[in-house]
Amino acid sequence: MTEELPLDPGGTPSADKRVDDLLAALTLDERIALLHQFTPGVDRLGLAAFRTGQEALHGVAWMGPATVFPQSVGLGATWNEELVRRVGDAVSSEVRAMRARDARVGLNVWAPTVNLLRHPLWGRNEEGYSEDPCLTAAIATAYTRGLRGTHPTYWRTAPVLKHWLAHNNETARDTASSSVRPRVLHEYDLKAFRRPVEEGAVAGVMPAYNLVNGRPNHVSPYLREQLRTWTAQELLVCSDAGAPSNLVDSEHYYATHEEAAAAALLAGVDSFTDHGTDPSRITARIRGALERRLITEADIDTAVRRQLDVRARLGEFEDDDPLPPGAFDTDAHRALAREAAEQAVVLLKNDGLLPLPGDARIALVGLLADECKTDWYSGTLLHRSTPLDGLRERFGPDRVTFTEGVDRVRLRCDEGWLYVPEGAAATEARGAEGALDPALLAGRTDLPPLTTRTDEGTELALVDWGNGVLTLRAPDGRYLSVADDGFVRASADQPGGWIVQETFTLEAAGDGHLLRHTGSGRYVVAAAEGVQVADRGTVFRMEVVERGADAVTRAAADADVVIVVAGNDPHINGRETEDRTTLDLPGQQDALWRAARAANPDTVLALVSAYPYAVPDADRELPALLWTAHGGQAAGRALARVLAGDVSPAGRLPQTWYAADSDLPDLLDYDIIGSRQTYLYYEGTPLYPFGHGLTYSSFAYADLSAEVRAGAVQLTFTVTNTGPRTADEVPQLYVRPLGMPVPRPRRQLLAHRRLTLAPGARERITYPVPVADLGHFDVAHDRWSVTSGTYELLVGASSEDIRLTTEITLDGDAPAPRPVLAHGLDAAAYDTQRGTEIVDRTKTRGDAVTPSGATGELHYLACDFGADGVTGIRVEAAGEGTVTVGDGRTLTVPATGGPYRYVTLDADFTATGVRDLRVTLDGTVRLARLTFIPRRLDT
Repeated sequence: MTEELPLDPGGTPSADKRVDDLLAALTLDERIALLHQFTPGVDRLGLAAFRTGQEALHGVAWMGPATVFPQSVGLGATWNEELVRRVGDAVSSEVRAMRARDARVGLNVWAPTVNLLRHPLWGRNEEGYSEDPCLTAAIATAYTRGLRGTHPTYWRTAPVLKHWLAHNNETARDTASSSVRPRVLHEYDLKAFRRPVEEGAVAGVMPAYNLVNGRPNHVSPYLREQLRTWTAQELLVCSDAGAPSNLVDSEHYYATHEEAAAAALLAGVDSFTDHGTDPSRITARIRGALERRLITEADIDTAVRRQLDVRARLGEFEDDDPLPPGAFDTDAHRALAREAAEQAVVLLKNDGLLPLPGDARIALVGLLADECKTDWYSGTLLHRSTPLDGLRERFGPDRVTFTEGVDRVRLRCDEGWLYVPEGAAATEARGAEGALDPALLAGRTDLPPLTTRTDEGTELALVDWGNGVLTLRAPDGRYLSVADDGFVRASADQPGGWIVQETFTLEAAGDGHLLRHTGSGRYVVAAAEGVQVADRGTVFRMEVVERGADAVTRAAADADVVIVVAGNDPHINGRETEDRTTLDLPGQQDALWRAARAANPDTVLALVSAYPYAVPDADRELPALLWTAHGGQAAGRALARVLAGDVSPAGRLPQTWYAADSDLPDLLDYDIIGSRQTYLYYEGTPLYPFGHGLTYSSFAYADLSAEVRAGAVQLTFTVTNTGPRTADEVPQLYVRPLGMPVPRPRRQLLAHRRLTLAPGARERITYPVPVADLGHFDVAHDRWSVTSGTYELLVGASSEDIRLTTEITLDGDAPAPRPVLAHGLDAAAYDTQRGTEIVDRTKTRGDAVTPSGATGELHYLACDFGADGVTGIRVEAAGEGTVTVGDGRTLTVPATGGPYRYVTLDADFTATGVRDLRVTLDGTVRLARLTFIPRRLDT
């Protein structure tokens, strides 16, 4: 076990003889045990216990204090791969350092999330980088490189990409199917995963909870047909938590867990994350599948080998750790956290109000003005900086006044006033810089529950986060929370947890309201032993002590400038398990900026959020708006430095900001081409376009040239800083194919670069772009294709702020009709459709199409039936209904006895030459394929 690892040409120990030796020495039971997330050690072989899965999206999560960087969508907003690589490097260093003192910290990190931010109402918007596959792939590649480390042989951590595939909804996330036609699959969803894998810093992927084209991702044939063809390196596929059981329990895709486990293993799942730390049920299912001959020992060995290969790459089988110990919470990491937060700030609008003069008297208001929010995948903050901290540090405490702007209320019922007893201040739970540790406070039962008193009530801060969801906070800053014993206490520093216990809703009742606890669904009731939740609640009447908008009005009137900090709490109204229902800013926060603006026209709206908002009125009425994702531990200091002009903002929007909910497609509509989604296809006017972001300087673009050589487009231009201060610019290159035979994007990002220029400085920039990147997936011929023709290249500061254009002509693939005589028609390879969805042809591979309602239509363009034409058609279909081809040839599909029981039906059908074909589906029919009978076969 001490011999040197042999290296493959890529420099990684994937051919390690010790992996072979270990695999051969393990018993069958030991190998089966390795298939669960928590694998036991094998002492006789010197094999340590191991677990897959350490969350590390923007810092080490769930393992206590760690450096917290901006949310992933904020890292995407930097448009800066080198910065993100350094963030990944810092995170992997802290993983190693933390593991040295805590064996629970895993080296197989589940990060980054590369799901595309197709729909801005997705609850996990904060976890992705961008709506664009090119930008997402670039940022993800950079982060995985940092996580992998720079050692030529051994990996600091082993990154796993999440979540394979076409996953962008929390609503019914384990049962909803994303209908993804081939063009969208290849041009959009797969594209985000492919580059990070091809560039060699990815250890594996995690399938998503959802289904794609009717088939659960955990048995996706694309794992074998796509993912594993992109690299010669072994890849470890780790299931998402509980997903193996979902195959039976919620998706009902298999009748037994043995069948499900076998199918997942055969599809390529190597590590089963299920039933927490208890491996017994998974190992029993694998054993049962083996006994039923659904799998073989060789199938088990394939998965085990992939796991051992990753562990070898991590240096686990060396006598001494071949990598230096990691660094933790260093000065460099703290500086990097601030740099990342600064680069993530996007200046949306500025009519000259920003940057602020150094002697400005500032009124800082808003529900997030003195907050440093974390999310579900954050580590515990070692340091924190709120906007209030940052502005007082930068401008001086005497020049910054603060008003939160919350409504202050008291609640009364027949039993008396709601009262928060004075209790322990929980000082033992205070961590770094006096921060309360929510993990220690939430759910506590040692603090006294609320009571009622007849003489006086406690004044509570009421925050309406939108959709009627409220939080209530005691004067000492603790949130009302419900513990497992059902009592209501002021015991949480922040809302949080997998099931948030700090949120409530009001339901009208009598002359007051019932207070419903959202975490349990039960109602707050005033009982003799203390306030608690029950099936029936107490009616409370609310006394408003002060409206938050009134406090904001007073503060705004006495200031030179007002900064309103608004946004979301990452645990409320949009998070894992919960999609948003609207783009609107919550009403209470909307009222605050309006009150500030009425009192003082010099009002800035700073949005701090995990996702976009629709704020057209604020854009129209306010002189300046900014956005940043929750920026981690240095968020407040970074925002203050941008507002002061110490840093010129240069973040760019990683996704389109729409003006209204009516601009959005259905949440579950994944056909970005057909429904014109994202900046690639959207034909409306966005509030702010993809790639948008302003600076405090100005930049000129000039001298554009482009040529095609050696399979690449070489595009060169000059950027000059024509403004008064050093600033960053992000020149973006887009392509717009002209006059193409199939729909292509309005414009499509090909390259970008973030650069820093001093006043008057200029830089000549060259973007080499492979010609293949200008192509599309040709469904007519089932291939990637670059069509001959003219392509417009556009260079600018955003997808809509184009400064330079030129055209090139490519000699590529000539448009050709569909060879339907030779190859027939796969139903899912349509050009356009109406009222259909793609479903699974069989449980293991292939697609079919079925109506999403009573009737659906498919359109196939330029089908070549030959000069002699065809005289017949053959339809492969299942289910029950009719298939009508062309202008009226109808084939009746009898009830076939199940969705996977296909029949073949023949009928007369005549067509000659090249023509479009329309196919109409009715009933529950599932159409898999059409083939045609040439005329010559009838003579």
